[in-house]
Amino acid sequence: QVQMVESGGGLVQPGGSLRLSCAASGSIFAISAMGWYRQAPGKQRELVAVIRSDGITDYADSVKGRFSISRDNAKRAVILQMNSLKPGDTAVYYCNAARVTYDVWGSRGDFWGQGTQVTVSS
Repeated sequence: QVQMVESGGGLVQPGGSLRLSCAASGSIFAISAMGWYRQAPGKQRELVAVIRSDGITDYADSVKGRFSISRDNAKRAVILQMNSLKPGDTAVYYCNAARVTYDVWGSRGDFWGQGTQVTVSS
């Protein structure tokens, strides 16, 4: 079983910064990619940023230049640094570990955190 634990959400004023952290634990042999998604009220969940095990990153156009994703493979952790936050960034942010190998037979699956609320408001 794989668990994803997130932290770092909260309320921030426009233009402010927040840092989200997520760590994976449990029976893990390898993780292909880790990332962050978000879901605002009435909207579908969308990709915010993703980082592969080789360090290659990808960002949603709406956050490029403002958000930065990093990964600590040894700690199985992923960090999302969010700067210049806007009200449009308000959403529940979910951590994701993709194509996780979790047993000796090579079984794979995707795993999600419980979500953390980010609210950008004055």
